[in-house]
Amino acid sequence: MARNNGPVLVAAAGSSSLRLTVFGDDGKVHAEHRSDSPPGDASGPLRRLLDEAPAPTAVGHRIVHGGPELRTHTLVDDEVRARLDQVADLAPLHVPQALTVLDAARELLPDVPHVACFDTVFHTGLPAAAREYAVPAPWREDYGLRRYGFHGLSYAWALGRAAALLGRRPEQLHLVIAHLGGGCSACAVRDGRSVDTTMGFTPLEGLVMSHRSGSVDPGALTWLQTRHRLSAADIEHALNHDSGLLALSGTSDDTRDLVRSRAAGDERAALALDVFTHHCRRGVAAMAASLDRLDALVFTGEIGEDQPEVREEVCDRLPALGLAGGLRAIVAERPEIISEPGARVPVIVVPTGEVQQVDRVTRALLARG
Repeated sequence: MARNNGPVLVAAAGSSSLRLTVFGDDGKVHAEHRSDSPPGDASGPLRRLLDEAPAPTAVGHRIVHGGPELRTHTLVDDEVRARLDQVADLAPLHVPQALTVLDAARELLPDVPHVACFDTVFHTGLPAAAREYAVPAPWREDYGLRRYGFHGLSYAWALGRAAALLGRRPEQLHLVIAHLGGGCSACAVRDGRSVDTTMGFTPLEGLVMSHRSGSVDPGALTWLQTRHRLSAADIEHALNHDSGLLALSGTSDDTRDLVRSRAAGDERAALALDVFTHHCRRGVAAMAASLDRLDALVFTGEIGEDQPEVREEVCDRLPALGLAGGLRAIVAERPEIISEPGARVPVIVVPTGEVQQVDRVTRALLARG
C-alpha cells in the first residue's frame, strides 16, 4: 500500500478559490493551476493539469473540517466519503467545495490513493479547558458542540519553518502563530502542540476576517431573530459573506485596498483596519495566556506574509507581551525574522504552506502503509 514515492497531486479548494499542485519527491512544483473562483465543476481544471503534469501516484486533499469522528488524516474510501457529507454544514464555505473536487479527482484517478488532510487534526489534543463550551451537557454530549479549531495545516507548516529558523525543535517552543488571510485565526503552541486557538465549532468564531464577522455576542444574534425577525439562514449568510472587513469598509475585503484607501483619507477604511488589528491583538494576547513564555510571534497567511502595515500595528501595540514595532516591512518569500536583532520576542513571517503540508502529510501517511 505504501506509495509515497513519485508525484503527489494536492487539491486545495477554498471558499472562493481552487489550487491544484503537483509536487515531486523533492518538494518542487511540477505543475499548478490556480483560480480565484469557486471550484464548480472541477473536472475541467483537473483534466488540464493532468494533461501537462507527470501522472500522480497519490492525491492529497485539504479539507477544513473532519467533524467529531475523523480526527486523523486518513485514506478516503466510500465510508469516509459518506462521513464527510455529514460534516459539510460545519464549514459551509469550504467543505462542500472540497468535496466537489474530491469527487472529481476520485473519478478521474480511481486507481491511486486519495488522502483527506484535515485542518482540525492539529488541534485534536486541545485541553478540555480550551475545548469545551460552557453550554448545557446535552448540547455537548448529544450534539457534539465543542471547539475544533482550524488552519491546522498552515500552523503545522509554520511551526516547522519557525523552529528551523530559530534553531530549535518544535517541541521546545512556546509560540503564538497568527494565520491572517481570507479567514483569520491565532493559535497557542506549547511544546509543539496546539493548546488553544481562536476558531471554534466552525471557522466563523474568533478574529475579524475578510468577509466573515468573527465572534459576535450570541445574545445579539438571538435578538436579531426575535426582535427583527431575521431567519437563521439570513443571519448565517450575513455573518459568512457580508461581514468582516467588507462590511466595515463598505468597499473591499482586501487589506491592500484598505491601506491605500486609508492613506487617501477614507475613514471607513481606517475603521476597518483599526477593528481588524485590534481583534488580532486581542487574539494574540489571549493565546499567550495559554503559554508559560512567548518564544516568538509567527505571522502566516496571505495578509500575514504580505501586509507589513498590519504586522506593525499588531506588534507595536502589544508591549505587555514584549513585542515592539520597527519591524522590517517586507513581503516574505521565505521564512524570515523581521524584528530587530536582540528583540525580546522575535517576530517571524512564514509564507503560507498549506499545500506543502498536505504533500508532506500524504507522503507520510502512505509511507506508514
